[in-house]
Amino acid sequence: MEILFAPSDRSSLGVEWELQLIDLNTRELTPGAIEILADICPPGAPEHPKAKHELFQSTVEIITGVCSNVAEARADLAETMRTVTQAAERRGMGVICAGSHPFTSWADQKISPKPRYQQLVEQLQWLARRLQIFGVHIHVGIRSPHKAIPIVNALTFYMPHFLALSASSPYWEGHDTGLASARSKVFEALPTAGLPYQLSGWDQFESFMETLISAQTVESVREVWWDVRPHPDFGTVELRVCDGLPTFDEIGIIAALAQCLVHKLDHELDRGYTLPNPRSWVVRENKWRAARFGLDAEIIADDRGITLPLRTAILDLADDLMPIARRLGCADELAQVEHLLRVGASYQRQRAIAEANGGDLTKVVDGLLYEMKTGLLVPTDRQLPGIPQPRSATSDDLEPDAVI
Repeated sequence: MEILFAPSDRSSLGVEWELQLIDLNTRELTPGAIEILADICPPGAPEHPKAKHELFQSTVEIITGVCSNVAEARADLAETMRTVTQAAERRGMGVICAGSHPFTSWADQKISPKPRYQQLVEQLQWLARRLQIFGVHIHVGIRSPHKAIPIVNALTFYMPHFLALSASSPYWEGHDTGLASARSKVFEALPTAGLPYQLSGWDQFESFMETLISAQTVESVREVWWDVRPHPDFGTVELRVCDGLPTFDEIGIIAALAQCLVHKLDHELDRGYTLPNPRSWVVRENKWRAARFGLDAEIIADDRGITLPLRTAILDLADDLMPIARRLGCADELAQVEHLLRVGASYQRQRAIAEANGGDLTKVVDGLLYEMKTGLLVPTDRQLPGIPQPRSATSDDLEPDAVI
């Protein structure tokens, strides 16, 4: 079968951010998406153009339009976030993001009424019902479908970089999992999720999709939920490996890293280079190490089993991409990689808050509410006995100057 690919402007950017709705009294996840999305829907429109339902009614996904750079994407998200937050606040709710909620049970969640999600639960049963997880997806535009698969294959080497920087799901139903990213392991259970197959090119991708559709495994490419995949309708490569990011600062860092890296690989193809295609067993092991140990992982650097600290690999990658970041206008965001490594990824910040408060996971939710308003904390803040008790965010808290 032929899969049409809508070419994008090179290195255009789009971001999807899955948000948790929190009851400000209990700090539990709470249903509210139906009412919030109806409240903010423009008159006469079937739905809000940039705020959507997700599987559970305790989730709202906000998305950008097609952006040229990271600053534009952040501004786009900030406008929608302000609208969603104000509607949530009117209902006694707060808005946070992390790969998992620290203690709410998935069994208590209400499924969104959209037929697509009802069908998903009917097909996948328990696997779908426990998908109380939240992520960030980054789209980067490319011009040709024939570049998509080589870029996807090459990006698999960098899955641990993105996963460790974004890891924010150490807790599951009130328990510390011992992982930096429990979300990644929950999501991998789906039959079409996880690491992509290493395909030879676009023709093989078309054959692969023809097999799945003919066998009624999926209806479209949208149901192949790989950690990185081509998105033919948007003309992008989409990175889906990241846990939910709690702050605009982290959105900027990850978006800059993704945009610059895809831009680099795209240009290497233009110059006639063959992109690296790492061994599948190395990719799988490295992803596990990042999910388990986060930024403290030692990743496999080559087929001989040589390892290096993931922190070093991340810093080396950011340094290598900095000239591209300057050309794309996201050097400031990419430079914040070092700050994030000093402060710690969200899984580390959450554990520090829990430890400082005797294991009280409601304080972890408080910390996520606080970070959504303030951005990344300075390194010493996460070591304090507690974080100031947050109130629900108001429009003043989310003025563009505060988040962009």
